[in-house]
Amino acid sequence: MPTEPSRDLAHQLSRAERLLAGRMSARLESEHCTLEEWRVLKILSDGRGHIMTEIADFALLSAATLTKLMDRMVCENLAYRRADERDRRRVLAFLAEPGRVRFERVSELLSAAEAGLAASLGDDGELSRWLGRLTDILTARRPADARQYLNGGVAPARLVKPN
Repeated sequence: MPTEPSRDLAHQLSRAERLLAGRMSARLESEHCTLEEWRVLKILSDGRGHIMTEIADFALLSAATLTKLMDRMVCENLAYRRADERDRRRVLAFLAEPGRVRFERVSELLSAAEAGLAASLGDDGELSRWLGRLTDILTARRPADARQYLNGGVAPARLVKPN
């Protein structure tokens, strides 16, 4: 039997993300919710209103895909759009009450699933902190900071290990 080639970090992360997304999507089906819709519900749950580019970035969606999803969510009364009071040219999206109800229901479901996964890993939140740290490094505003850190140098103060 041939041995499987070793996987690099990007491959391991991609595989884990696909497996986790599949597992979470299966859980969301019972609530008639997609993973993408969940991400939109989550960002809108803060009640502050968000422009489409913020939502697309958070939900990991293209602008065109988000527009179609938001149109559907507005039709289902899960979300609504309103002109920004400070800048009438901007449109903000908010969570409607039925969207808030769905968010709370789905949030409990996914929190329980994540807690179960963390328990099976013996993880007390360390994985999330490390992934957050990795994201910070990869999105560093100054590429030299990320390069230095990735090459084994001393981490800039804003990239140190989270508590």
